[in-house]
Amino acid sequence: MIDTITSFLASDIRTATPLLIAGLGILFSSRAGIVNVGTEGFMLVGALAGVVGSWLTNSSLLGSLFAMGVTVLLAAIFAFFVVYLRADQTVVGVAINTFALGATTTLNRILFGMNTSPPLINVFDVVPIPGLSKIPIIGDALFSQPLLTYLAFLSVPIAWFVMYKTHIGLKVRAVGENPRACDTLGISVTKVRTGAILFSGALAGLGGVFISMGQLSFFTEDMVSGRGYMVLAAVVFGRNNPVGVMLATLIFGAGDALMYQIQAAMSGVPYQFSMMLPYLITLIAVCAFKSKTRPPAATGIPYVKE
Repeated sequence: MIDTITSFLASDIRTATPLLIAGLGILFSSRAGIVNVGTEGFMLVGALAGVVGSWLTNSSLLGSLFAMGVTVLLAAIFAFFVVYLRADQTVVGVAINTFALGATTTLNRILFGMNTSPPLINVFDVVPIPGLSKIPIIGDALFSQPLLTYLAFLSVPIAWFVMYKTHIGLKVRAVGENPRACDTLGISVTKVRTGAILFSGALAGLGGVFISMGQLSFFTEDMVSGRGYMVLAAVVFGRNNPVGVMLATLIFGAGDALMYQIQAAMSGVPYQFSMMLPYLITLIAVCAFKSKTRPPAATGIPYVKE
């Protein structure tokens, strides 16, 4: 029983990690008034780019940086259309997702072929924290995780501080609420929104990297499997707050962890039912709490400077 609880907690934290990393980035673009539906595509591109970078450099760190650089470029394209050309944010986001699926599938087959024995790459290894990892029940679950998991959860108070206690956070929140007033005060709405989009793209890419190199050890086609949309749901469920986003991702991660537990138990439950659990939990959470969440007033509205 104890081993089951420990395994469930460890799986929950690990599956929540990519959602949390991407969620903290999407949080900033959301507070700036941007609906970043392209999160799914950013994560998918990041997952492949991280693998390619690690394969070329034999370093998970350099692979992660390479992936973040690639997704920042993709986010710049997204920003160009939605901020400067004032295109519909949802339409551009869907286009990004469609492009990412086709591009990653094609590049993966070109680079690595269709073989069932992919090359070995440098991935994120588990880093036990001395002493703490020996605590009964929770020690192995909380303190025997990859380094990126520790950094993700430590980033939550940092994101909260930046959002609510710094001028950067104030500008982001103000642009999302009243861009016209910000422009009157000399705050560049386009620069703030572009910066928020680039930041969200970088973290979404890093979240994708963790899926391919933290949860698995290589890239598989369409491996993000809707987690980008779960990130958007986590931001809504978490009420656009870093702590709320963390709690939401842990709840959604628990759905993934429960799916693995059910499949491992071989309880006779059809695997299709267990596989839909994470998405079912996400859907229920969003439907239950959407009415209680107030998005920024200028969400999804292009700003036209007079």
